[in-house]
Amino acid sequence: MARKSGPLRNVRLLVLDVDGVLTDGRLYYGARGEALKVFHVLDGHGIREVQRAGIVVAVISGRASPAVRRRCRELGIRHLRQGVEDKLAVLQRLCARLGVALEECAAVGDDTPDVPVLRAVGHAFAVPGAHPSAHRAAGRVTRAAGGLGAVREVCDLLVAARARP
Repeated sequence: MARKSGPLRNVRLLVLDVDGVLTDGRLYYGARGEALKVFHVLDGHGIREVQRAGIVVAVISGRASPAVRRRCRELGIRHLRQGVEDKLAVLQRLCARLGVALEECAAVGDDTPDVPVLRAVGHAFAVPGAHPSAHRAAGRVTRAAGGLGAVREVCDLLVAARARP
């Protein structure tokens, strides 16, 4: 799909992957086999700021995790889809329900399952450690790594764009 991107200030929906974007991509397992996730407070604050600026946040992840559900609940993220194989189809349904065009979406991804979303949205970001296919699909690469402020960096860009006349 050819991406038609308008100004960043027109973004109405921010779509985030989890592993490698909201986390550093490593999988931790506790003694009882539970998957543990580490989230950065900078990213959380950025998400709250972008929401205050009127941008809806959605999380679409290929893996399912109670820790992600809890973190999204803490941050007031109402649009969480986990265990997703076709992320683009889920995004298209969400956009239709919210009345948001794909061109009005920004997305942050890091691996091949994210590539269709990155190609479809108006503003695509990859993290530095992303798979080369995600780098090619994204229009931009964050300076900060996934799980270490990459989401905050994107949120700051979106909030600043909204503040400009």
